[in-house]
Amino acid sequence: MISYRKGIVNSILREDENTTWVEVNIDGDLSKAINYNDLTGPVDIGDELILNTTAVELSLGTGGYHFVIFNYSNKDKELEGKGHIMKLRYTPFQLKCLTAEEEDSPYHELFNEFTGLNGSVFIVGTLHSMLAPLASMLKWFKPSLKINYIMTDGGALPIQFSNTVKSLKNKEIIDSTITIGNAFGGDIECVNIYSGLIAAKKILNSDVTIITMGPGIAGTGTKYGFSGIEQGYIIDAVNNLGGTPFIAPRISFKDDRERHRGISHHTLTSLSKACNTKGKLVIPYLTKDKDNLIREQLIAKNLFEKHNIIYEEGSDIIKALDYFNLNVSTMGRDLKEDMDYFITLGAVAKSTFLYLDGEEDV
Repeated sequence: MISYRKGIVNSILREDENTTWVEVNIDGDLSKAINYNDLTGPVDIGDELILNTTAVELSLGTGGYHFVIFNYSNKDKELEGKGHIMKLRYTPFQLKCLTAEEEDSPYHELFNEFTGLNGSVFIVGTLHSMLAPLASMLKWFKPSLKINYIMTDGGALPIQFSNTVKSLKNKEIIDSTITIGNAFGGDIECVNIYSGLIAAKKILNSDVTIITMGPGIAGTGTKYGFSGIEQGYIIDAVNNLGGTPFIAPRISFKDDRERHRGISHHTLTSLSKACNTKGKLVIPYLTKDKDNLIREQLIAKNLFEKHNIIYEEGSDIIKALDYFNLNVSTMGRDLKEDMDYFITLGAVAKSTFLYLDGEEDV
């Protein structure tokens, strides 16, 4: 179920207010580890740690990092701050948060008085690698846009694990973050997607909000067994509250797995089976043969009837990423290696911008 080892901190690689990246010595072997300061306290050179080594031993996509479970230098920690809502509930790491909607929150009554999103725009994606291209393209088109991010609990749970979020905030591409469900560490905490949507509209006053899971995705190679299926019911949630959902499809022609060729089966399943309401599904212009395959996939899943299909150019994503000096990748492939994936996100962002700017009635 879990593997853990004891290690000694050899050096501090880098740190910020919430997270410390360290090099640890485990029986003479040097490895990297992440310490979440709010969970396990501060860490220093020479500290003796207990490390969760499970993901590295399974060669999972954590960047080769172990995670600190306990630091023998921090044997006691007092409870601090406000809030009564627990995240990571009933685990040894359960932590309390002040969620935006709870009684002690200054925003509590706002949620009781809420009546609707009034058409507010949300881009609903799946992979965390969609966040930077979408946000940078929107900001490149219109620097004054207020762009916020809702991170779901479909991938990594601590938002501090995302270097992408740190970079986008430092570059002032996104303004604020909301973590929902058991995801934690956002500027605003919320219990679920519905209260997250309300917070984006009523607290953060977003022009556009991007919704994706954190780094990582759970997949099993089966039709329904993947965490990205949340895209379907998030689209429904946006519609149920009176918002406007733009859908970011996962499109690639570089994945070796047939089920991810063209429009990924993740997107096709989410939009055809898990989603019960219409969204604005943006499809990029690629080459003729690729466009034909994508069209066949849309027809096969009856998506022309289930959603509003919008075709758009997305090649300006190259200029946007270069302008903000962002190095992006998805599934280990960078911009040049998987251009269609990023052009798709450029098309989604461009279509969203035109809608927000009133230039396109879609």
